[in-house]
Amino acid sequence: MIRSLAAVGAAALLSSFVQPTAYAAVVNVPNVASLQAAINSARDGQRIELANGVHRADKPIKITKSKITIAAKNAGRTVFSTGGFEFGKVRNVTIEGFVFDGTSKLDVTAEATRITRTTFNGDKGGASLTVSANDVEVDHNTFSNRTTEGVFLQIAGPDGKIAQRTKVHHNYFYNHSYSGLNGGESIRLGYSYKQQLSAYAVIENNLFDKANGDSEAISVKASDNTIRFNTIRNSKGYIVLRHGHRSVVEGNLLFGSGIRFHGNDHKVFNNYVENSGDRAIVFGKGSETDSGPTSKLHDRPDRVTVAFNTLVGTGAVVESDTSTYAPKDCVFANNIIKGSSSKFIDMMSGSTVKYEGNIIWGGTAGISSGYRSVDPKLVRDSNGLLRLASGSPAIETSAGTYSYVTKDFDPQSRVGKPDVGADEYSSMASRKPLTPSDVGVSAP
Repeated sequence: MIRSLAAVGAAALLSSFVQPTAYAAVVNVPNVASLQAAINSARDGQRIELANGVHRADKPIKITKSKITIAAKNAGRTVFSTGGFEFGKVRNVTIEGFVFDGTSKLDVTAEATRITRTTFNGDKGGASLTVSANDVEVDHNTFSNRTTEGVFLQIAGPDGKIAQRTKVHHNYFYNHSYSGLNGGESIRLGYSYKQQLSAYAVIENNLFDKANGDSEAISVKASDNTIRFNTIRNSKGYIVLRHGHRSVVEGNLLFGSGIRFHGNDHKVFNNYVENSGDRAIVFGKGSETDSGPTSKLHDRPDRVTVAFNTLVGTGAVVESDTSTYAPKDCVFANNIIKGSSSKFIDMMSGSTVKYEGNIIWGGTAGISSGYRSVDPKLVRDSNGLLRLASGSPAIETSAGTYSYVTKDFDPQSRVGKPDVGADEYSSMASRKPLTPSDVGVSAP
C-alpha cells in the first residue's frame, strides 16, 4: 500500500510538469487598449479578435509577439479611422478582416506576414499598404476609393534591398481617380533606383476596375517578377514593366488596357487584350541602352519575347515609343492581331525585331514578313472571350520553339504544335474574366 501511494504521488507530480497550461485559442477584446494587452500576453497560435465598431488608435498598436493572428470580430465591420499597427521584431503574423479607413494605413515590416480579408479605403498620405519585409502574402483584400496621389500597394524594402517573394493574389483594386500625371498606381513593385534588385514577386488573379490614378495599374520597378492571370477593365492603367529585367507577363485579360515594357529578357505571352484602340503592346522607349545600378532612366528593351497573345483593336495595336534607343534583338511571334487599322504594327526606325508565325487580319500589317493574312476565325464564348473556332488556321500552325509556353491562357495544356494566339483550341475551355465576387474580402 505504501509503495502504491508513492507511485500515485510520483505520477501526480510528473503530470504537473508535463501538462501544458490551458489557454483560449480565441481571445475577444472590446477596444484598442485591451487589444494591446492581449497581444502582449499572446501565445503561439493564438487568435485575437477586436470587437465590431469604429476604433481610433491614437498611438500605434505594437505587435510584440510572433505566430499570432490579429483579426476583426467580423470582416469589414471593425474599422480603424486613425492609426493602426506597428510591427516589432516578430514574424508569422496574420492581420485579418479590418477596415483601414480615413488616414489609417499599414506598413508591414515583419517577415512571413499575411494581410487578408482587409479593406484599405479612402485617401491616405503615401501608400495605403506598404510591404517592407520578405515572404509577405497579400490576399483577398479590397483597395478602394482614392482621389489623391499615392498608391494602393507599395512593395518596398529596407535601404539597399527590396522585399522578396511577395505574393499578391485575389485582391480587388477599385476606383482610383487621382487626376495628376503620375504617382497614382494601383500597385508599385519596387522603385526606379532599385530596378536591378530581384524581388521574385508574384502578382496574380487580381481584379483592377477603374484604375485611373495613373497610366500604370501595375508598375514594376524591380527584376525577376511574375504578373499573371489578372483582369483589368474600365481603366487607363496598363501592366507596365517600367524598370528591371527578366519578368514574366502571362495570361492576363485586359479590356481597354495593355502592356508596356522597358528592360531586358522579359517574356510576354498568353495575354488577351481587347478593345484597346491602339497600343495593346508597347515596346517602351529607351533613354539609355543599359541602366546602371542606381539609374532612374528607361532602359531600352533588349531580347524581349512577345508570343502567343491575342490582340483585338484598332490603330497601331503594337508599337514602340519614340526615343533615343530603339528595341534591340526582340521577338514578336505566334500572336493573333484582329481588328481594323491602316498599320497594326508601328515600330520605331532602327528596331531589330524578329517576326514569325503571326496571324494578322482586318487591316494592314505594317510589317513585310513573319505573318499570314488569314481570318483566325475567332468566336465569342459564353464568358465573352474570343476563342479559336473549329477549323481556324491558327490551330497547330505556330512557328519556332518556345519551350516555356506549355499552357494557354485558361490555363490548359498546349498539345502537339501549339496553336497561334493566347487560346489553345478545345471544347473544354472555361476561363472567364474576374468579377468582384471572385476577389476581395468576401470572395471564396
